[in-house]
Amino acid sequence: MNYNIAQALQEVAKKQAAEIGLVHGEKSWSFAELADTSERYAVALAKQGIQAGTRVMLMVPPSRDFVCLTFALFRLGAVVILIDPGMGFANLRRCIGAVKPKIFVGIPKAQIFRLLSPQPFRSVAKSIWVGSGSIPFVISLSSIARATAQVQPMFVAECDDLAAIIFTTGSTGPPKGVQYSHGIFHAQLQLIRDYYKIGPGDIDQPAFPLFALFATALGAKAVIPQMNPAKPAQVNPAQFIQTIIAHQVTYSFGSPAIWNVVSRYCLDNNIVLPVQKILMAGAPVSGELIERVQQIMAPDGEIFTPYGATESLPIVSMTGQEIVADTWLLTRQGKGTCVGRPLPGITIKVIAPVPAAISSIAQVVEQAAGEIGEIIVQGSVVTRRYDHNDHENSLAKITDGDSFWHRMGDMGYIDAQGRLWFCGRKAHRVLTKNGPMYTIPCEAIFNEHPAVFRSALVGVGTPGQQRPVLIVECIAGGRSENLLAELEQLACSNALTQDITDFLVHKGFPVDIRHNAKIFREKLAVWATEQLGDKR
Repeated sequence: MNYNIAQALQEVAKKQAAEIGLVHGEKSWSFAELADTSERYAVALAKQGIQAGTRVMLMVPPSRDFVCLTFALFRLGAVVILIDPGMGFANLRRCIGAVKPKIFVGIPKAQIFRLLSPQPFRSVAKSIWVGSGSIPFVISLSSIARATAQVQPMFVAECDDLAAIIFTTGSTGPPKGVQYSHGIFHAQLQLIRDYYKIGPGDIDQPAFPLFALFATALGAKAVIPQMNPAKPAQVNPAQFIQTIIAHQVTYSFGSPAIWNVVSRYCLDNNIVLPVQKILMAGAPVSGELIERVQQIMAPDGEIFTPYGATESLPIVSMTGQEIVADTWLLTRQGKGTCVGRPLPGITIKVIAPVPAAISSIAQVVEQAAGEIGEIIVQGSVVTRRYDHNDHENSLAKITDGDSFWHRMGDMGYIDAQGRLWFCGRKAHRVLTKNGPMYTIPCEAIFNEHPAVFRSALVGVGTPGQQRPVLIVECIAGGRSENLLAELEQLACSNALTQDITDFLVHKGFPVDIRHNAKIFREKLAVWATEQLGDKR
């Protein structure tokens, strides 16, 4: 069996040759045109020395070129390196240096960055320019990818053959490069197709670039939205909605930050979207947001909240209807966020948390139902290793015979119905003298306050003796004179939060680049320490 994801585009192009496969701005391309362009790019890239195993850094924004270049590289068996450019220059330089790309393919802005910061690119033997214009000593894609009658053979990929390196958001430490095999992509395609019922006839508007590849490979039309994928919370809702309506988009994937903005705009302007499915992921999704988004969808539409991580996605999912009907009230009471039941082929365990490496699954101690512990996962979409990072591999992976479990770095529990509840990141626990406090359950108590947009629990001091500090970000114009006293009263009224005596107001939480929703609590902990000063 050939697991090469590029084969999926080739097969779709045979069956749906004349159908539109991709729309970007005013331009559109059929599946046949996408496949032909991808094959032409593959021939051109092969002539530049790219072959199976060649590490190619791709810095091209969502576009026809992004889709066709990625499939071309998969076709060659090259290793595609994808990095969020918005992660910051320091992280960007470190990540590029760590993965050691041999070939660099990028738009003019990326090429200029390479010239201004040459150190991380020392491993690059050749650069290819994508877009208009030119630069000395850099090969232009348009000049090498002219019409050709040649056919580039498809690399026959085994399940474990490396296909890509994709970086984590870095929400609890420096971003890490995750090795994706062709088998992982194949398994993800099957889950998305079979569980979410996505395929030919569907029209996708993906707010995360990688999902444009999945849509195309599944035979669905992909409509690339006019937005900066590195800043989803700053999406222009009118533009995002215009393309949904113009192309009658049937499903869309995006972070809660996007749908928060889009749903408010739709309600303010009495707009109902044609979407039948909305997938929200990247951070806990509130029942309030789900109820709001339900109002702007077709009556028979459905919301899904898949849970996972860059290292394993998706692994668990549930519907917005079940959240609103069964779990949201419990979430508001501090029970955590219910993320659903394991997807087909996925096994979840909750184990007693261990700070060090776990070499074998025989060493873990499983928690009883309802007891909070560390979440681990095994299955077809679970990646095996980080790239060039043995230390993190030892901490994140647990051997089980010939397979692996991945330690999610999250805390949670499994309820009596077999559903997984998320209680926050393991690294974000506040370790007090009275025991651990978990972010998501505690923050829920304060998020009920009408002036609070969101909150963050952090610890100040030495683990085991930390003082819990509750930081809030208020809604615009929502802060009252008595806010801190009211927060203190909320804390005293609940056993989960009664040990919290320090409260701070922050003007705007630092959040992750990819979803604009994950709160960087480490940064807030440093800020809180500075704010409290001698109070410690």
